[in-house]
Amino acid sequence: MTLSWIAWAWIPLTLWAALAQTARNAAQRSLTAELGTLAATLVRFLYGLPLATAWVAGLTFWGAGGIPQFNGVYAAWLAMGALTQVGATAFLLLAMKERNFVLAVAYSKTEVLQVALFSAVLLHELPGPLALGAMAAATVGVVLLSLPPGGWRALRAGSSATAGQGSGRLVVYGLASGACFALASVGFRGASLALAEVNAGVAPWVAGAWGVFWAQLLQSVVLGGWLLARQPGVAGAIARAWRMSVVAGSMGAVASIAWFTAYAMRPASDVRTLGLVEVLFSYLVSRRVFRESLTRTEGAGLALVLAGLVGICAQW
Repeated sequence: MTLSWIAWAWIPLTLWAALAQTARNAAQRSLTAELGTLAATLVRFLYGLPLATAWVAGLTFWGAGGIPQFNGVYAAWLAMGALTQVGATAFLLLAMKERNFVLAVAYSKTEVLQVALFSAVLLHELPGPLALGAMAAATVGVVLLSLPPGGWRALRAGSSATAGQGSGRLVVYGLASGACFALASVGFRGASLALAEVNAGVAPWVAGAWGVFWAQLLQSVVLGGWLLARQPGVAGAIARAWRMSVVAGSMGAVASIAWFTAYAMRPASDVRTLGLVEVLFSYLVSRRVFRESLTRTEGAGLALVLAGLVGICAQW
């Protein structure tokens, strides 16, 4: 392992994570209709845990240096990341229950800019001018791709229609979702840094493996316990949907392993900005399937996302 290898390896890892996450989302989509959103979210953690456990066991017992030391700082960062990731999903669902779905998504897409803010405040990792410009361009691009048919006029019309009808809650829920997703990324990055402080020379893939294992274990216990208390029948439904759940959970675990390993190599703001390529993957796939032509606004959005991705990668 050389320094030059670590300097660029986060890029293919993040691209792979985004691709695997796109596949996981496709599998989860069918589960959401069958199980409900929170139960489908639990599936992502619960059915991903065996693969995360196998990955940790493989690295531990076949030459990756044994079990690392963990401390309270590591546990605090990891718990922050795991629990805010669950909270982000809950806030996004609340936002989507309001009258303007598009605005809810647009507000949640401020995640990347909030990652930069929280990274600077909590981890003292300040993005440079190029990174900030790339984040801003990619965020604007994603918002443009989120616009409904009719573009800004339709968005303004929808915003006016919701004025006085929970629009304040929509803003709070949407921004809170983005903030929780951002805090999750920063928490996982902080956990990787804390692990490296007490385990000199720990490999990023070891830090990533243990991070995924502990996070998915905690998320499975917390979300699973909450759902069982409120919806006792959900356990049977999740068990009966095991075939698609295995696909969703496995792809989710693969994506998480790649995300966490990238966090151990690079600041969370860079990783999450490049991770917006997932939006590009999903958008291009849907356009390919439905053979729809790009509007001018969509073309501008794609160009801005691509510019942001190139800008983030150009740093190394």
